[in-house]
Amino acid sequence: MPGRRILFLGDVCSEPGRKAVENALPGLRDNYCPDFIIVNVENVAGGYGVTPKLADEMLAAGIDCLTTGDHAFDRKEAWEYFTAQPRLLRPLNFPAVAPGRGDAVFERDGFRVAVINIQGRVFMKPLDCPFRRIESALKALRGSTPLVVVDFHAEATAEKQAMARFLDGSVSAVLGTHTHVQTADEHILPGGTAYITDAGMCGSFDSILGMNAEDALTRVIDQLPVRLRPAHDSLRVNGVLVVADQDTGRAVSIRRIDVPVEPA
Repeated sequence: MPGRRILFLGDVCSEPGRKAVENALPGLRDNYCPDFIIVNVENVAGGYGVTPKLADEMLAAGIDCLTTGDHAFDRKEAWEYFTAQPRLLRPLNFPAVAPGRGDAVFERDGFRVAVINIQGRVFMKPLDCPFRRIESALKALRGSTPLVVVDFHAEATAEKQAMARFLDGSVSAVLGTHTHVQTADEHILPGGTAYITDAGMCGSFDSILGMNAEDALTRVIDQLPVRLRPAHDSLRVNGVLVVADQDTGRAVSIRRIDVPVEPA
């Protein structure tokens, strides 16, 4: 019963985050030997959405699946690409008319892994109920593979914990994204599901959530609608490595990743 090693990286913030991931990937492969790599790219285009060009670059770097979140459709040029590129997911609980899909099954040498991208509703856009939508998706995926990884893009810790408990024993991992702050609560639930409230961010940590601190302070203090610019210093890559049993789907371990990255 071999364990499959799944590397998941948190929200990639703008060009500094892209460069950090590209520079870190060779070392991450050497150190963790992942069988499958998932990266959240909803902030990859200047902090707002994703473009076909940037998604292609991330996939060409060796990433197997790209997930997104509430900024998925910020860039109109990506709308058709979501439908054309099966390795790019948007939250499952967007309206059915939204381009693309929220889940996919990927086949690799000797195993299959399913990825589900779902979005929370607490302090977020009023999408369909994530609990009911993911329950339906799992029924449709039943029999495809026991290895199922969920990117739960949500704000509230309680909602993320509720989703993990709701899915415990049904999926291999529930991995939170969206807040850009890595939490220290990685663990395996009683039913065998690995969980972390937020996997963190890939980008500048001399910042406010990856963006220029002065811009963010102007927004918060002066209440002026300034455009947030990406920050560039103190680059880090955040994520987790989940090892799950190939035959049962149960998680064996979950390990936090927090790696400083030197500019190339």
